[in-house]
Amino acid sequence: MNSVKERMIAPEEIRRQKEIMAYVRDIISRTEGGRKAFIETYGCQQNVSDSETISGMLCDMGYTITKDKQEADFIIYNTCAVRENAELKVYGNLGALKHLKTKKPNLIIAVCGCMMQQESVKEQIRKKYKHIDIVFGTHSLYRFPEILSKVVTDGGRVFDVVSSDGAIAEDLPVKREEGPCAWVSVMYGCNNFCSYCIVPYVRGRERSRRKEYILDDVKELALKGCKEITLLGQNVNSYGNDLEEDIDFADLLEMVCTVDGIERVRFMTSHPKDISDKLIDTMARESKICKQLHLPVQAGNDRVLKTMNRKYTKASYLEKIRKIKEKMPGITLTTDIIVGFPGETTEEFEDTLEVLREVRYDTIFSFIYSRRPGTPAAKMEDVISPEEKKKNFDRLLEVQDVISKEKNLELQGKVVTVLTEGKSKNNDLFLAGRTEGGKTVNFQGDDSLIGQFVQVEITEAKTWSLTGRVVD
Repeated sequence: MNSVKERMIAPEEIRRQKEIMAYVRDIISRTEGGRKAFIETYGCQQNVSDSETISGMLCDMGYTITKDKQEADFIIYNTCAVRENAELKVYGNLGALKHLKTKKPNLIIAVCGCMMQQESVKEQIRKKYKHIDIVFGTHSLYRFPEILSKVVTDGGRVFDVVSSDGAIAEDLPVKREEGPCAWVSVMYGCNNFCSYCIVPYVRGRERSRRKEYILDDVKELALKGCKEITLLGQNVNSYGNDLEEDIDFADLLEMVCTVDGIERVRFMTSHPKDISDKLIDTMARESKICKQLHLPVQAGNDRVLKTMNRKYTKASYLEKIRKIKEKMPGITLTTDIIVGFPGETTEEFEDTLEVLREVRYDTIFSFIYSRRPGTPAAKMEDVISPEEKKKNFDRLLEVQDVISKEKNLELQGKVVTVLTEGKSKNNDLFLAGRTEGGKTVNFQGDDSLIGQFVQVEITEAKTWSLTGRVVD
């Protein structure tokens, strides 16, 4: 691994990109009616965070962000490579834009993100989607102003995809959605190379941001009224391993908790093999750290876990869950599960159901295995049919739905503290927020409550959400 200094994009390069932003802004300022940009994001929270940086750079270049792609002068898709369905959606949407480009010849269309780090994808877009103007990968994000400038001034197409272990670019503009909650990336990339996962190949190796940059971001957000921070990383438990100073993720969490104005701290994602007793103790001790943990198990069978290259066993995972529950009774636990991994039998899948029944997660995020070209698992053979995989998947949901409902029913009639985040997605007459455990609560109230902590009595517990009423 290169030194921290070598993995930082030089400040001079960032200044150069900012000069290019000013150059583009000058061009756009002389354009009648200005320019509007539309951003669509696929995938994980890290992609959402990247889109916030893209949005920040676009605003600094004079663009106005719009949610209507029909009125946009610039459209960008930030893509995900983790599952096939996300890729198919991107291709479908790109194809549909051909008609819009015909109507608006000056429309600029860009595609970026994890999908673009795959050579086959880049070449497919180059050959089959000739109406796409810009393609750039995850490692070229900080050069986005330069890339866009070339198309704005010279026309033509720009493809900027580089193979790299990754670097860190600080001091780029960021535009976040307004609200009391925000993401802050603490590290990028992954060193684990789970056999099913494309992330290390498209995001690069683990590289931690220095604590002063992270704390500056958190302090700035607090000054803007943000009350809840979620620290992001592909594997936050590895934070600090590549830094020269003696610091780990538990230390960083304690530092974030000292920032005035921040009242809740969350984080994701944790790898089970790396979660330490020190981190568990820190979570239990610090009142600002939400008693919620996302700990992906992926499968419950030891042979399958070994084939996945997860580096823990069912027993060692359950032992860590036991410690977590002992230190933090009532903690909200969530997980990821892959059903139908190559070679997994229905008998082995029963071990996954056993884990669900023993841990009793509040929520799971489950998927039928999606083959990712370029990963070791893509070459592995199945032993059960797609129909059997679907049956196992349905059984998994049946078991979990009962548990999720039972866990939510435990809150019915109780008063919980909710941070109001905005309007409910399901009913404009309701507000919505989350408990410390990350559970969504819908309740009636005035818009003045947005951004505030309120006491809510849970009046109805559903499988996936809670309904309540505000109490004094």
